[in-house]
Amino acid sequence: MTDLSTIGIVPAREPRRLWSLRGLQRGVTRVRLSLAAGLRADEPLTVALGTTVALSLYFLLVPGVDLATSALFFSTDGFALAQNPVLRALRKSSSWVMGLMLLGLIGAVLTGLWRGRGRLGGPARRGAVLLAGLALGSGLLVNGLFKSLWGRARPIQIDTFGGPADFTPAWWISDNCASNCSFVSGEASSAAWMVAVVVLMVPAAHRRWALPAVLVYAGALSLNRLVFGGHFLSDILLSWAMTALVLAVLHRLTLTCPRAARRLRRARRQPVSVAG
Repeated sequence: MTDLSTIGIVPAREPRRLWSLRGLQRGVTRVRLSLAAGLRADEPLTVALGTTVALSLYFLLVPGVDLATSALFFSTDGFALAQNPVLRALRKSSSWVMGLMLLGLIGAVLTGLWRGRGRLGGPARRGAVLLAGLALGSGLLVNGLFKSLWGRARPIQIDTFGGPADFTPAWWISDNCASNCSFVSGEASSAAWMVAVVVLMVPAAHRRWALPAVLVYAGALSLNRLVFGGHFLSDILLSWAMTALVLAVLHRLTLTCPRAARRLRRARRQPVSVAG
């Protein structure tokens, strides 16, 4: 593992303003610190990366799992639960819940900027990480890249369930779908992001009940896509894993590495005692 003391570090007293000319340098420094620090087996980035790889290999090696799980909700009437009013209301509720979370995060960031005179710290910094994670994960990676370019037909569109398209396993690029395709699930990505909001923003005293509640809610939203014939199981699980991976990378670069840098600076400032 590389010695962190050999990595260039931004001076401690330099103001960390959002629009500083040195912002790019600080970003590069954080990347270098992240690479130099290595990965522990128990940290979020390692877990998210390992989960993404493991799930990808599993669904590539056993693609029939996708067909089997979708078939559980298919009958002669198609994916009949897609018309269930309770499940449809559950799906619609996600827009309100996500909207409230976004308003809360934007408020936290703006309040932090005002109080810190342009500097982000504490809840405001975590809020900014979550907003960036939503834009990069659910927005750019899931909806902008995979759903637009991979061409995987949804369960309701394939011939196994009465549609005209062919089934393709996870990660296979095809031309069975032109846009807004099945791989991976945008709504499952948003659901995973909601869980991250609770993990990073809710105080520990309230997280004991808030985290199980949001996990149940987010899991139900994701399962809804399977029940409706809108996504395969691999679309949902890989969407969760990819979203977690994006958030873990941002968390490491913007929260973990700066803390490590501050600890290193404090250690270097402490006077070295010489034994007499």
